[in-house]
Amino acid sequence: MGKVHDGIDGRLRAFIEAQHVFFVATAPLADGRVNVSPKGIGGTFVVVDEHTVAYLDITASGAETIAHLREPGNGRITLMFCSFDRSPDVVRLHGRGRVVSLYDDEFADWLPRFAETRGARAVIVVDVERVSDSCGYGVPLMEVVGERHLLPEHMERKGADGVVDYRRAKNRASIDGLPAFTDDGA
Repeated sequence: MGKVHDGIDGRLRAFIEAQHVFFVATAPLADGRVNVSPKGIGGTFVVVDEHTVAYLDITASGAETIAHLREPGNGRITLMFCSFDRSPDVVRLHGRGRVVSLYDDEFADWLPRFAETRGARAVIVVDVERVSDSCGYGVPLMEVVGERHLLPEHMERKGADGVVDYRRAKNRASIDGLPAFTDDGA
């Protein structure tokens, strides 16, 4: 059944990289809502090493993860990968995340790691503190029909200025009022 691992070994890395979708969970430190977001745009997730992963955060209608990670003293994040085909496995990566915004100097160093970059607003870097796997006996079998390219294409159509305007309108704060992006889009 479940097991805690020393890090992301080759077997776990292969499993993680084979999944078409993963889930990101964060929460504010005090009262507030726990957020769980599905992610799955191909080419936006990388395993850096046994204790570091990162994913490209595309501009979208919310900014919960960014707000929670930027909250002073917070940074808690869990990523979950589960197989909807093949073997019934679930892998969880617990750790501390940080936001590398497209306005940060470090962003340019991270961007080449990802195949899809349209609409990118940040890289979420996770220092993985706990790696575990468990059975996914309760996870249904499903087939992947294909990827949806709607979000990157939607952001590309907006153009650079339109994406900044969108972030100003939709990404200033979390649903609990925590700041996410500032008025200048950062």
